Amino acid sequence: MKVSKAQAAENRQGILDAAARLYRERGLTGVGVADITREAGFTHGGLYRHFESKDALVREACARAFEGSTDTLDHAAPQTACNVHDRIRAYLSPRHRDAPGIGCPIAALAMDAARAGGALSDVFAQGIENNIGRYAHLIADHNASQGGPTPVPELQYRAQAMQVLATMVGGLLLARATAAGRPALSAELLTTLQDQLTGLLGEAPSGEPRE
Repeated sequence: MKVSKAQAAENRQGILDAAARLYRERGLTGVGVADITREAGFTHGGLYRHFESKDALVREACARAFEGSTDTLDHAAPQTACNVHDRIRAYLSPRHRDAPGIGCPIAALAMDAARAGGALSDVFAQGIENNIGRYAHLIADHNASQGGPTPVPELQYRAQAMQVLATMVGGLLLARATAAGRPALSAELLTTLQDQLTGLLGEAPSGEPRE
């Protein structure tokens, strides 16, 4: 039976969503085509009608993972559009630590992307660049809300955004690596880095409790 264009697009998105989730949970080398098609409810042939190769699927799935992780963290931090502190707390939270499949692809797949190089490295470079820009914007908004000095050079916000992103990614990796063996240390890493980063940026707009 012929599939409509709308249904084909929906099927393709279902494959991408399944692949993006599985890759973040298990790593690029820990997921086969059969795993993805089974998760998405398709056959091998059905997958290759949508993607010219597995490498093409990996690239698009990783790009989708960047989009999806932003949606997930925004939902976890409903004030994130105006509050960088909430965004930091959502990232460095037990919820994010324990759900890599719907979380940040940088923490889940950065080493895989570094090993793969080439076009996949470019996908990650773009995703990281977008995150730097996003955090720079949030930091600028926070600075303005606190009556900080203006104008502040844009490069200063960019440098702070790089520091925040790198610290969060590294902290999340350490928290995940220690969660099973030393859960208290894992929790301490999350809360300590929350405090360090929010302290670096100055007083939060609201006194909401962290996770």
